Amino acid sequence: MTTKQPFETLVTQHGPVVWRVCRAVLSIPADAEDAWSETFVAAMRAYPGLPDTANVQAWLVTIAHRKAVDVVRARARAAVPVAVLPEPPAHRDATPEHDSPVWAAVAALPPRQRHVVAYRYLGGLPYRQIAELLGGTPEAARRAAADGLAALRRALTTTDLEGEDR
Repeated sequence: MTTKQPFETLVTQHGPVVWRVCRAVLSIPADAEDAWSETFVAAMRAYPGLPDTANVQAWLVTIAHRKAVDVVRARARAAVPVAVLPEPPAHRDATPEHDSPVWAAVAALPPRQRHVVAYRYLGGLPYRQIAELLGGTPEAARRAAADGLAALRRALTTTDLEGEDR
C-alpha cells in the first residue's frame, strides 16, 4: 500500500514546472502568479481524491492550463485603467527572467504554438495529452511545437546577431 506525499512536497517538487508553464502561457508575470496560486489552491482541494497511481505533474499542468484560461478571461472582463502603476510583483526565482530575450520570444509566439511549447518542454506532457488539452490531434500538436521551436530559434539567433546577450 502506497501513501500519498504531503501536499507541501508536491508544491516544492512541481511548483517550478507549474510556474514555467503558467509564465509561458500567460506572458505577463502577474497573470502567471495568479494562475500559479489558483492551480495549487484547486489542487490542494482535489488532492485527497487523487488516485495514488496518477501522474501528479500532468495533473498539475492540466489544472494550470485551466487556471491560465480563467485568468485570461478574468483579465478581459475586469480591465481597469489606473493612473499609477503598482510596484512590480515578486518573482518565484532569483533571475529576472521577465526581461530576458527568451521570454520575449516566447511571448511573441502565436498562442497555440506558445501553449504547445510550454506544455511539451516546460510541463513535460506528451503530444497526446497536449492534443486533449488544446483540441486537435497529436500530430498537429507536434507540428505546432516544431514551428514554435523554429520561431524561437530564429528570434534568438536574430537577437544574438544584433549584439544582445541571451
